[in-house]
Amino acid sequence: MEIKGKVFVFGNDVNTDEIIPARYLYTHNPQELAKYCMEDARPGFGKRDDIKGGIIVAGENFGCGSSREHAPISIKAAGISCVIAKSFARIFLRNCINIGLPIVEVKDTAIFKEGDIISIDFNKGIIINENTGKRLEFGSYPDFMKEIISHGGWINYAKNLIKGEKE
Repeated sequence: MEIKGKVFVFGNDVNTDEIIPARYLYTHNPQELAKYCMEDARPGFGKRDDIKGGIIVAGENFGCGSSREHAPISIKAAGISCVIAKSFARIFLRNCINIGLPIVEVKDTAIFKEGDIISIDFNKGIIINENTGKRLEFGSYPDFMKEIISHGGWINYAKNLIKGEKE
């Protein structure tokens, strides 16, 4: 699995209330949530035309705060293809995998600048900054996690397993 996209940089301790503020939780519709993605961290972010296929890069403790699944859903529905951070809140990390949003934990995000184009090879565990040529390695996903993400999340993955057993 490989993706390529434009970088959007955020800082440390971006919490789920900044990712999708509680005032927008009147709906479970992913497309409606997408409009307000990162609204309190960067107003208007979810309504930008250039975020489709983009990659969020952040510092420590991304996704801290409440365990609301709406946060990664809003990110994925906004068209963000991956989130890279120095560290993730544990529940946020699980919610991302459960909905099929790829995330990558790296020790250093300094090689990424706002607007850079980067490519990520999940099989090899390599990120390449296309603007600078700098490379960064990360632990590649186990096969079962690749399968969950390629199916769009845990529920679709499980349905596929059940369907395969019936055939």
